[in-house]
Amino acid sequence: MNILIVGPSWVGDTVISQSLLKLLMQQHPAAQIDYLAPPWTLPLLARMPEVRRGIGNPFGHGALRLGARHAFGKTLRDRGYEQALVLPNSWKSALIPWSAGIPRRTGFRGEARWGLLNDVRPLDAAALPQMVQRFAALALPVGAALPSSLPMPAMQSTAAQQQALLARLGLNTGKNKDKPVVAFCPGAEYGPAKRWPEAHFAALARLLAARGCAVWLVGSPRDHAVGETIAAASAGACINLCGKTDIAEAADLLAASRLVVSNDSGLMHIAAAVGRPVIALYGSSSPQFTPPLGKDARILSLNLECSPCFRRECPLGHFKCLKDLTPERVFTAIDFARIVT
Repeated sequence: MNILIVGPSWVGDTVISQSLLKLLMQQHPAAQIDYLAPPWTLPLLARMPEVRRGIGNPFGHGALRLGARHAFGKTLRDRGYEQALVLPNSWKSALIPWSAGIPRRTGFRGEARWGLLNDVRPLDAAALPQMVQRFAALALPVGAALPSSLPMPAMQSTAAQQQALLARLGLNTGKNKDKPVVAFCPGAEYGPAKRWPEAHFAALARLLAARGCAVWLVGSPRDHAVGETIAAASAGACINLCGKTDIAEAADLLAASRLVVSNDSGLMHIAAAVGRPVIALYGSSSPQFTPPLGKDARILSLNLECSPCFRRECPLGHFKCLKDLTPERVFTAIDFARIVT
């Protein structure tokens, strides 16, 4: 089969969708899968062996531009796609495969997409409580039960890729060369209600440094200022690498670490997908909906009455769901026998 995936805008959702890709390949071993995605997630798709080709989606998150979407879809008509799986629930996301003339167009009902989709699935949120289950269900015939164990995301990061990056960043020399590395992911694109306080990250870094660990701050250019604040308050325990890598190189940094401590973010999902132990810090979001999909993930959440609220900002103004999650509690959750060898 020749299949087009219309992917989500968020990095974490893109990583989660690899389970769908693996399930498709199990059913159709000779399938050729192309993936329409925003430019910022294309480097991740290059690390997914199930994807033949990543296609840059030129339309920004929220941009309507119906005429331009229709014209873009028409440029895909000669690629011979037999099926499109549309992962977002928006009306506009279903327009491109319709314009491309793809015979079978699969997705959940979403925003009244009858006509644009011709394989329309009702979403039973209670039966499919996790995003990974919802994506995977689109790979199966209507009404088919999910397998008891879904294939988990597994992104490629080789030792050669990691060593080349460490050499470029100067991380394989100096006083921290032989120390076990703990990576922190202090950003979260969604908003402040998903970000553990900077002072808490700095305090945890000081505790880790006292145990002989090096700490890397990993993130996008938007996280650089946050990284600088954490590094300055960490008494020299942190190296701020936020903004010094693209998203695929960030995956290599995480793969080269012994442990990752992260907000609920795209990098959290990447860390799990490259096989790192993860301590995931949840505040306004739900680990029941989008948990890290790794074999070695520990979720820390205070489970306050007001959470999860799924808001970008704390509606009550106190951010207690993350402020009251202390650095000492996170430090206690770390299994040092595994990371300090």
